[in-house]
Amino acid sequence: MGGRDRDGSISFSTRTSRVMWSRTGLMADGVTHVSEAKEDEKVEDGMWEETFKSHTDSKPNGPSSISLDFSLPGVENVYGIPEHADSLKLKATDGGDPYRLFNLDVFQYEVFNPMALYGAIPVMLSHSAQRTMGIFWLNAAETWVDISSNTAGKTVFGQMLDYVQGSSETPQTDVRWISESGIIDVFIMLGPTPTDVFSQYASLTGTQAFPPLSALAYHQCRWNYNDQEDVAAVDQGFDDHDIPYDFIWLDIEHTDGKRYFTWDPHKFPQPKDMLQGLLDKRRKMVTIVDPHIKVDSSYKIHNEIRSKGFYVKSKDGGDYEGWCWPGNSGYPDFTNPEMRAWWASMFAYDQYEGSMENMYTWNDMNEPSVFNGPEVTMHKDALHGNWENRDLHNLYGFYVQRATAEGLIERSGGVERPFVLARAFFAGSQRYGAVWTGDNAAEWDHLKISIPMCLSLGLVGVSFCGADVGGFFKSPSTELLVRWYQTGAYQPFFRAHAHLDTPRREPWLFGPENTALIREAVRQRYALLPYWYQLFYHAHHSGQPVMRPLWVEYPQDTATFSMDDQFLLGRDLLVHPVTEEGARGVTAYLPGKGEVWFDVHTFQKHNGAQNLYIPVTISSIPVFQRGGSIIPRKARVRRSSSCMEHDPYTLFVALSPKRFAQGELYIDDGHTFNFDKQKQFIHRRFSFANNALSSRNLAPGSQFTTFSWIEKIVILGASKPSKATLKTPDGKESLLEFEFDTSMSVLTLRKPGVNAGLDWTVVLQ
Repeated sequence: MGGRDRDGSISFSTRTSRVMWSRTGLMADGVTHVSEAKEDEKVEDGMWEETFKSHTDSKPNGPSSISLDFSLPGVENVYGIPEHADSLKLKATDGGDPYRLFNLDVFQYEVFNPMALYGAIPVMLSHSAQRTMGIFWLNAAETWVDISSNTAGKTVFGQMLDYVQGSSETPQTDVRWISESGIIDVFIMLGPTPTDVFSQYASLTGTQAFPPLSALAYHQCRWNYNDQEDVAAVDQGFDDHDIPYDFIWLDIEHTDGKRYFTWDPHKFPQPKDMLQGLLDKRRKMVTIVDPHIKVDSSYKIHNEIRSKGFYVKSKDGGDYEGWCWPGNSGYPDFTNPEMRAWWASMFAYDQYEGSMENMYTWNDMNEPSVFNGPEVTMHKDALHGNWENRDLHNLYGFYVQRATAEGLIERSGGVERPFVLARAFFAGSQRYGAVWTGDNAAEWDHLKISIPMCLSLGLVGVSFCGADVGGFFKSPSTELLVRWYQTGAYQPFFRAHAHLDTPRREPWLFGPENTALIREAVRQRYALLPYWYQLFYHAHHSGQPVMRPLWVEYPQDTATFSMDDQFLLGRDLLVHPVTEEGARGVTAYLPGKGEVWFDVHTFQKHNGAQNLYIPVTISSIPVFQRGGSIIPRKARVRRSSSCMEHDPYTLFVALSPKRFAQGELYIDDGHTFNFDKQKQFIHRRFSFANNALSSRNLAPGSQFTTFSWIEKIVILGASKPSKATLKTPDGKESLLEFEFDTSMSVLTLRKPGVNAGLDWTVVLQ
C-alpha cells in the first residue's frame, strides 16, 4: 500500500515476488506470488518439499505466498494482531523477527517476544491523535507481520532535534502482511474514531457473546482436583473461609483414561451427585473436553467419528493420527458442518452421561496440539475435505469452540446461554465464549504481560479474556499470588489455575493474613458484578471492548498511546494494578484535562491530566472512578453470584466539576436468551443534574421485573444539603436520612427503598 492522504484516505500499490518459507524465518522481497509450475525456475531447497526436523511437508500444490504492504503516513502507533506476549503498542520488527500468527501449543512461552502463541487474530489498529483505523487481513494460514517505522529507535530528544532542525519528515509506519496461502482479502476500517473501528469490525465478525452473569464471577481450577471428595472439600473450604466462588473446574484427569465425555469410574463414580451438591449451593462446574480423541475401538466417541468419516485425513487419505494426552489420537474435522452438528449433539444430557444444567465446558489443546507433530501441531498437508491444514490452520480452534457452544445451547432447547473457554482462537471467536492467555508462569513478568495481552484481545473484539491467576507453571510467592488475585479481580475472565506438579494453592493455604487479602480482592470483584454485567451487555450489542487502553477514551492524549500497565473498565473505572515485587508506590496517570477522578477506596478526589504517585501496601489495589459517572454495586457479597440475584444495589455517584453525573443499570435473569428473544430485561439511565438524581427507563415495553431495590446512594464530591427528598411517579414524597463527611465531601443517602426497576427522583435542597 503506497500511502495515505492527509484526510486519512489510503491508496494501494503492489508488486510481485518470490518467497521462500523456512522454519527459521521468512525471506521475501515483495508482495504477491503464487508459483504454479517448476518450469524455467531455479528450484530452491524447501520450495516444493520442506523438511523440519523429522517432519516433511509435501507441499502438493507447490510453493505459494500472498503479501501486501501498507503505508500509514502520520502514524506512529499500531496495536492488535494477538496473540503475542508483548507490549500493547507493537514494536518495529526491522532487523528482527516479524510477528507470527500461527496457532501453537507453546510450553512456557517467553514474554516480550513476537513468537506465535495459541491464537491468531489478523487485525491491526493504527492510531494517531487525528484518526484511528483498522486493517483486517482475512487469512487463516500461517501469517507474518513485519512493522517498520521511520521513528523507531528515535528517542524523544532525537524527535525534538528533528523538529528544531526543521525536519519535515512525517512519521510513518509501514506494515507488510505475508501469508503462506490463500487470497488477498482485506477489510480497511476507516474509523475515524476508535468506537467507529470497533463497530465496523463487529459488523464483519460479530460481537462478544453475552455470558451468563455467573461466568463473570470467580473460577477455581487446577490440574487436577483428584476426586469427588476433593471437589467437595475445596467447595467447603471456600465457605469455611468466607470466599465467594461460582465455578470449580475439572481438568483431564477426571475422565476415564482421557476419553472425553466420560468420567473416571473410581474417582468420579457419581458425577450427578457431585453436580447436585454444587447446584444446591447455586454453584457450577466446568469440565474439559479436548478435540483429540483416543483411538480405541471400545470408545463410542471414536467409533462414531471414524464410522462417519469425520476425522481429519492425512495426505495419503487415511485418518490423520497424532500423539496427545490419551496417547494415539484422531482429530475431528471441525471445519465440516456435519461434524460440528454431531459434536454439538454429544453435549445432550442423554449423550454426555453425568452432565447437568450447571456443567459447562473447556476446550483446551485446540490449536490443535499434536505432541509428535511439527512444532507440536498438525502437519500442514493434512486434509480437511479438499483443503489442506496450511490453508485454514488458524480456524481449527474457532470451529471447536463454535461447535461446543452450539452444543450447550442445543441441550437446553435454545434457552440457556453457554459458557465455553477456549485456548486457540481466530477472528470471530468472541461470538462463542471466552479465551485465556494460555500456559503462563508464576513470574512477575507474566503478571505484567497479562495486561497488554488482554488489552490487545479487547481491541480486536475478544473482551472475555483473562490469565491464569498465580501462573500455571511454577509456584508463586505469597506476594505474587496476592498481587495476581488483585489484578485478576479487575480483568474480564477471573480464574485461578495451576499445573499438576505445583503445590496446592487454594486461597486459604498461605496463612490468615494472605487469605484475608485474597478474600478482599475476590469480594471487590463480586461487589462490582452489576457494572461488569452492564459492560458485557454493551460489548454484546456494540462491539466496544470491556477492558480498554486509555487512548480509546482519550484518543488525542499522546501520553496514553504507549501505556499498558493501567487500563479502563468501560469509561468510568481506571485500574492500575501493582505488578512490581516489593512495590511501595505506583505512579498512575489520570487522564482528562478538566476532569476529576475519585479513589474508590478512600473517596479522595484528584484532578485529571496528571501523574499521581500512590503509596501502596500489600493490600492496595489502585482503582479510580471518573467524575461524571454513576456505578452500581452490590455490597452484600454472598457465596456465589446467584445467591446475590435479588440483593439490593448501592449507587456510587461521582460528580464532575460541573456537578453532573450519568450511569446505567442493566438487569435480566442472568442466564437465558430471554433478554434477546423476549426483550425481558431492565435497562435504566441514572442522571444527576441540578442537585437531583433520577432514574428513567431505557427499555420501554419490557415486562421484566426485579426484587432488587436501591438501599444506598453515595455521592462523591457533594455539598451538604439541608434535606433529601425521594419522589416517585405516584406523587409520593418522603424524606431520606443522610450523612455528610465534610472532610471528603461525601454524601450518603440511606435506604431510599425504591425498586431498582422503577422511575424515581431524589432532590437535594
